[in-house]
Amino acid sequence: MKNIIYLLFLAFITSCQSVRVSADYDSKVDFSPYKTYAFYKSGIDKVEISDLDKRRILNAIDTQMISKGFTKSETPDLFINFFTKATERIHVNHFSYGWGWGWNPWFYGGPSYTTTGSTIEGTLYIDIIDAKNKELIWQGIGEGALTQNPEYKEARINEFVAKILTKYPPIKPVKP
Repeated sequence: MKNIIYLLFLAFITSCQSVRVSADYDSKVDFSPYKTYAFYKSGIDKVEISDLDKRRILNAIDTQMISKGFTKSETPDLFINFFTKATERIHVNHFSYGWGWGWNPWFYGGPSYTTTGSTIEGTLYIDIIDAKNKELIWQGIGEGALTQNPEYKEARINEFVAKILTKYPPIKPVKP
């Protein structure tokens, strides 16, 4: 019984840590000609996070784009922008157990306790813009729990970016 409870707890903790990813794109765009990219500096400068986290995100995007065969360029085919959002999630768990016949004057209840906690839930949006037309052609979104621990921040950011960019370039469904 203890092993089952341990496995359920481990599955719960692991599921809380995963990054949920979605993406949207312009279905009329042919993504195959795009080979170069640059960051959209004026957009990234407006992101309200620390410069350390900005650099972590930029480095993670560079790593992923280079691994996909893209080259950074002064005259890019694509601009890459990102922005973030964070919200605090409050968790309240109430546990009670007891004995008695019901909710009446003769009811004697057992002990109960409540636990509370919070996590910071972050969302990272990565926008890919056609540099020639200045139009958004793809957007990836990753959501998940964040960490404030500097030892784990870089790994968590790398995980967010890697999972988001697995959706780029989009694989268009084959028409029958």
